[in-house]
Amino acid sequence: MWWLIGAVFTLAIGLRFQVGGDWGSYLAYVNRSAAMSLLEVLTHGDPGYYLLNWLAVNLGGNIYWVNLVCGAILMSGVITFARRQPLPWLALLVAVPYLIIVVGMGYSRQAVALGFVLLGLVALGDNRVRVFVVWVLIGAAFHKSAVLMLPVAGLAASQNRFASLAWGGAASLVGGYLFLFDSVDRLWTNYVEADYQSQGGLIRVLMNAVPAVLFLLFNRYMRLSHAEQRLWWWISVLAIACIPLVVMSSTATDRVALYLIPLQVFVFSRLHLIVGDTFHRAYIVAGVVAYYLAVQAVWLFFATHAFAWLPYRVVGM
Repeated sequence: MWWLIGAVFTLAIGLRFQVGGDWGSYLAYVNRSAAMSLLEVLTHGDPGYYLLNWLAVNLGGNIYWVNLVCGAILMSGVITFARRQPLPWLALLVAVPYLIIVVGMGYSRQAVALGFVLLGLVALGDNRVRVFVVWVLIGAAFHKSAVLMLPVAGLAASQNRFASLAWGGAASLVGGYLFLFDSVDRLWTNYVEADYQSQGGLIRVLMNAVPAVLFLLFNRYMRLSHAEQRLWWWISVLAIACIPLVVMSSTATDRVALYLIPLQVFVFSRLHLIVGDTFHRAYIVAGVVAYYLAVQAVWLFFATHAFAWLPYRVVGM
């Protein structure tokens, strides 16, 4: 049943037609990839995404092939992560309004990177630091901003902390060298000096901050392993730290905060554990469902760019 639901969401992401704010930009990726050699693809920025486009074009495919693969990777991460939570179906529900619909159908490259980050977070929750680093580096091949999650490996390690810090720091340097350092000047100019403002950036950062505060207050009731507690403590701190940063550069912080969305899934799928009474737990679960129903409704009816997702259209229809 889980993978059937995953397949449904993958098809919805992959077969969409002119849905998402960057639809035109991603068509341009397909066209550019068609004119590139394999060597040019592999040495270009975000080589993973260019390689995916290059393979699709050379195998006779198109943007829908690319989007299907992107959707499959994102949903693999979402489902794997959700199934590790105490209420997995609630975890999936929490992921739908923004993670799946907005990110999955709007930011294809970051959606893929986030799918790999989710797989990495599952590994890091089991204290498998090296596996986390590998997943994040693969994700960074699709969107270089994913390397910003690498320091979490060292911070969250609950065993051999010095070695983990050293290993995480080394991985961060390698990832930064491979994917980020050569773009720092351009990214600083585009996101900070240009003073781009991301519509709703503060609201989305606050959406991460709410579960962050709840986790810091109630994590001792959430039945976590030491590795999980340390990992999500640091992610909660990072989510709160984004609040002042979003004032300085809303677009840059908003894009980085996408990688903290799993905090919402993690906390709200286990918030009911803070009480012992079954009746009160049911109220908390119902409250989470109502909250994300409101999130979905507010975004659909009031978001500035919601028109790019409405109406939802499928290729050929």
